[in-house]
Amino acid sequence: MSDAISVAVHDTVPVWRTDAPGDALRRTIDLATAVEELGYRRYWVAEHHSTPALATSVPAVLAGQILAATRTMRVGSGAVLLPNHPALTVAEEFGLLESLYPGRVDLGLGRASGGAPAAAARLGDPRRLDFDAQLTELSGYFFNRGNDIEGVRAVPEPASAPHFWMVGSSTGSAAYAGRHGLPYVYAHSIVPGPAPAALAAYRDAFEPSSHLSEPYAGVAAVVVLADTDEQARAQAEPFVLGQILMRTVDHDTVLPTEQETAAHRYTAEEELFRRGRLDPQFIGSPATVAPGLQSLLAETGADELFALTQVPSHDARIRSYELLAKVIASMNV
Repeated sequence: MSDAISVAVHDTVPVWRTDAPGDALRRTIDLATAVEELGYRRYWVAEHHSTPALATSVPAVLAGQILAATRTMRVGSGAVLLPNHPALTVAEEFGLLESLYPGRVDLGLGRASGGAPAAAARLGDPRRLDFDAQLTELSGYFFNRGNDIEGVRAVPEPASAPHFWMVGSSTGSAAYAGRHGLPYVYAHSIVPGPAPAALAAYRDAFEPSSHLSEPYAGVAAVVVLADTDEQARAQAEPFVLGQILMRTVDHDTVLPTEQETAAHRYTAEEELFRRGRLDPQFIGSPATVAPGLQSLLAETGADELFALTQVPSHDARIRSYELLAKVIASMNV
């Protein structure tokens, strides 16, 4: 763990009931410019398919728009789900971004296909290579030039490679990243319990590589900060209600407003789900949230915090990241 914690944004581009997808995407670009001014180190966008509530199906395209709108912040994928893509396609997309924005591009990779099986079946490399073979091929396009795979080159060829990362939510994915000498981000936002064990497994397995000489690890968590605990909770709950509705009522729904959420009466089963999603995360005023965040970062030894803030109000979202920047700055004093 480094002495100072870096802070980054992880974005799924949520689409709310009052939005068109284009509105959500434009707000993502606006948010990226705002957090760059606040000193955030990087901005990552996720990959989701066949999910109208999340407008992040093509990370490379969206990352390019964010790179064009910002100046210094690193931008990339959190994560490209490699089983969904031919390695050559990913190399071309991120090679193009690195050529345009040298030294600013991150290529976060995931081992899952994500989304519904029907969508996953329509994606991917028709050769259906296993992940090891895909990663070897993808790395080869950037790091083994002159030993081209069957004469195939990924062009444009940037002067340097984008930074490779692994993103996962298990000790297995963490150890895999360590064995391959990659920086790793654990998704506490998805599976909160095993974060310390996963990052310990990552460091135990780490072997230096052309990507990285020593371990570097992050943890991604849901963080919603507001001036009061009540405000933060009210802002965080609509996304969770949206998850409930997608699972029980309409998979193709977009996300509800704060007003709809306040009027919803949770069943006992829904309440259990809500608490399971919110309680392990970091939601409240800075004074409430700071001790828990500090504990997570200390227990995991993370070098970087990736904050996922999914709230309906764009102004409240920017405010949350502003407050988080101040919390992290106080920890780094």
